[in-house]
Amino acid sequence: MQDISLEKAQELLLREVREIPLSEAESVPLLAALGRRLAEDCCAAFDQPPFDRSPLDGYALLAACTQGASADAPARFRVIGEECAGSFFAGKVGAGEALRLMTGAAMPEGADTVVRQEDVRVEGEEILVPYALKHHENFCFRGEDVEEGAVLAKAGDRLTAAHIAVLAGQGRKRLPCVRRVRIVLASTGDELVEPGEPLCPGKIYNSNLYLLAARLKEMGFEAEILGALPDDAEEVARALVSSAEPPDLVLTTGGVSVGKKDIMHDVVKELNAERLFWRVLMKPGAPAIGYTFSAAGDSRRTLGIALSGNPFAASATFELLARPVLAKLTAQDALLPMRRRAVLRDGFSKASRGRRFVRAQYAQGEVHLPEKHASGVLFSAVGCNALVDIPAGSPPLAAGAEVDVILL
Repeated sequence: MQDISLEKAQELLLREVREIPLSEAESVPLLAALGRRLAEDCCAAFDQPPFDRSPLDGYALLAACTQGASADAPARFRVIGEECAGSFFAGKVGAGEALRLMTGAAMPEGADTVVRQEDVRVEGEEILVPYALKHHENFCFRGEDVEEGAVLAKAGDRLTAAHIAVLAGQGRKRLPCVRRVRIVLASTGDELVEPGEPLCPGKIYNSNLYLLAARLKEMGFEAEILGALPDDAEEVARALVSSAEPPDLVLTTGGVSVGKKDIMHDVVKELNAERLFWRVLMKPGAPAIGYTFSAAGDSRRTLGIALSGNPFAASATFELLARPVLAKLTAQDALLPMRRRAVLRDGFSKASRGRRFVRAQYAQGEVHLPEKHASGVLFSAVGCNALVDIPAGSPPLAAGAEVDVILL
């Protein structure tokens, strides 16, 4: 199979991806729905606010009774009670009467305006109003925010904190959301040991798995983590189809090159998978494999991306190959990496015979390169938020050179 460009590899992967439809929905607790896509329209079951109310602390009264009032000749009202938010005054306010209200309290029958508490003078059981008020002054109407039947959030909307607040105001405890992307994540290699276990000679800790699981979590995804799988093609293939529901995406690291223990080629065969590509014209991560397969008895196709076991190679190819897939699955263009032009603060001493991606720190139109760039080196990625895209055939780059940058 011929080596292909990064763009061609992305095209082949995305050709196999379908956006998860609105019909594949689940009921989600209100707060857990934050950031999720709504599966159906949500409409107002009642007016909001559900009653006329006061926007401030003051006194509800009849505006007509204040006409002609002034500081020298204030209008006088008898206070007949008090109402706080959450309570309800069952009586009626008549001419020359006032009801003391707190912010958010329901407007009583008979009153059509509210005078500010700080504007009146209190004399025993009466208040003196020193100016004329207008009909419906300082007055919040029922349905002023939302009328019954209004669409509050549309199917396909990604729910924000404001959506959650509005729907909570309608008493919604659960929301219909598009199901989450089903992702299976595994590392392969007899040399891998889980963190917390003793590290025997020749073994290494399974950091790649945690790198990708954490990156997925940063993007809002949860993966089914299979852990470290041995260099056994049959066992790996069985593990990849063991999920209760067919996954949308399978991500693995390791076993993609041409060594004795590079088993992912055999795993693809064990799965009766269609291989989309092997080897991408890029460094690091060239030996990535793209493939699709169906679990036994299921017609749905699962997309698989097998990434290099070298830590930075796994990280870079995840960003460049898996991230666009996740963006399409979730109809979330914000997940697509953004490109910028930037100026190198430091030189890069290596010529690039092939296309190369280098980790970098981007800020204010400049990029800083860490000292170490090998695909097996991970610590220098700490603090990096970008990849510098260096075209094939590039000479060493001097400080001050303009480069293409992919923001992560």
